[in-house]
Amino acid sequence: MDIVKKLLKGDKRTLARAISEVEDGNTSILKEIYPHTGNAYYIGITGPPGAGKSTIVDKLTSKLLVRNKTIGIIGVDPTSPFSGGALLGDRIRMSDIATKEGVFIRSMASRGNLGGLAHTTKNVALLFDAAGMDCIFIETVGVGQVELDIAGVCDTTIVVLVPESGDSIQTMKAGLLEIADIIVVNKADRDGADRIVAELRFVSELRGKTQGWEYPVMKTIAREDKGIDELISLIDSHKEYLERTGNFEQARKQRIKLRVQELIEEGIKSRIEKDIIKPEVMEKLVEKIYTREKDPFQSAEEITSSLF
Repeated sequence: MDIVKKLLKGDKRTLARAISEVEDGNTSILKEIYPHTGNAYYIGITGPPGAGKSTIVDKLTSKLLVRNKTIGIIGVDPTSPFSGGALLGDRIRMSDIATKEGVFIRSMASRGNLGGLAHTTKNVALLFDAAGMDCIFIETVGVGQVELDIAGVCDTTIVVLVPESGDSIQTMKAGLLEIADIIVVNKADRDGADRIVAELRFVSELRGKTQGWEYPVMKTIAREDKGIDELISLIDSHKEYLERTGNFEQARKQRIKLRVQELIEEGIKSRIEKDIIKPEVMEKLVEKIYTREKDPFQSAEEITSSLF
């Protein structure tokens, strides 16, 4: 395919076209480019709205460009439950780097996916990888506990908080904080920054004793470019730790396993919706279940049996 050849050479216009085709459901491109993936390093940036995630990505990208790195950025914005639309504002928030050579930014809608990642985000990341991006940032919808899906995609996950997040640390423990490889308290010039850092370090120390990685907690003032160099050093350290311990290969194989399972589930769901339970059939089934002629459990078992 001509589009694949151009994509592998890093042509931006071809990359944009390939992303549009993949978003429309064309997976044939992915099958061809997959042997050429696996070289990029994936970094996830997540946290509550207003924490300054886009600013941090902007500053990190500027620093990495100086290292002659090529950067792909995927910004996943929340989809409106009413209109189905999304703000897709990453190009606006990252206007300083959007037009620079070696940077490609794609905004995507979450499309109602509770994990904070659109289903096609992983496929788009593969296109970035095949196009020769050295580093891929995935900035996700900052909605709290359901933000865990990003850990199943990225090599290093950074959770960005602000001093005002201090009162909610206890509720975060079971979710958001447990996926963080690096915790960043941004806007650290605000009151309460030292207190939340101390609390987060206590939580991280307990976790680090069982995991091997120290799970650093650091402060940044991203808009003033403060702490960004230290953050890059921590990302480098985490990558080195993963490679040295063998966790890098192990984690990527686990992600492949989960992805294959996910694709199988998506394929089965699609087959059921298209071939087995057509809208008119489902309506009749719902009516029978509503009137208690049938029950949902036996009905589901019968459909599953017919599929296999």
